[in-house]
Amino acid sequence: MSSSKNKAVHRHGFKAGESIVYPAHGVGRIISIEEQEVAGFKLELFVIHFEKDKMDVKVPVAKALIIGMRKLSEGSFLDKALIVLQGRARVKRTMWSRRAQEYDTKINSGDIIAIAEVVRDLYRSGSQPEQSYSERQLYEAALDRMAREVAAVNKISQTEAIRLIEFNLAKSPKRAAKAETAKDRAATPPVAV
Repeated sequence: MSSSKNKAVHRHGFKAGESIVYPAHGVGRIISIEEQEVAGFKLELFVIHFEKDKMDVKVPVAKALIIGMRKLSEGSFLDKALIVLQGRARVKRTMWSRRAQEYDTKINSGDIIAIAEVVRDLYRSGSQPEQSYSERQLYEAALDRMAREVAAVNKISQTEAIRLIEFNLAKSPKRAAKAETAKDRAATPPVAV
């Protein structure tokens, strides 16, 4: 198996050094495009580094678009995802196992709008009941995926990206009204009978 690194700089609109979204892992950086010979066939590969996971993945150039690898979202498209967070949670009345599977599929789709829907649907404010362990795991996975892309696009830290996401979640009309009601209850002194 021979390998020649960086033979190609651009392939299918992607280039070495560019940040991308890989559906199964989120935001990564193409560190090189290399050619390898495997079983007598020459194969061009994107070598993608995922900083958070401390791993590299090699993706055949010919399969990159088929598996859903894409460039980072444009700012205007990211704004649409943030607006999705402000909407009402849409929770289907199906069994949790089926909903969990649908959420997982959305998270691993790489589609920022679908990921925003999962964040919105699984978000719990302080005044809402606790999440189950599996709900919390899915919520955190979706929040992490979305925050990494928001951070990369806006060139901010992941912590700042999470704050921006939570700020947009709090803008939901229903959540904002509940927060005001809870604040009013806390400020009103108890009435003696």
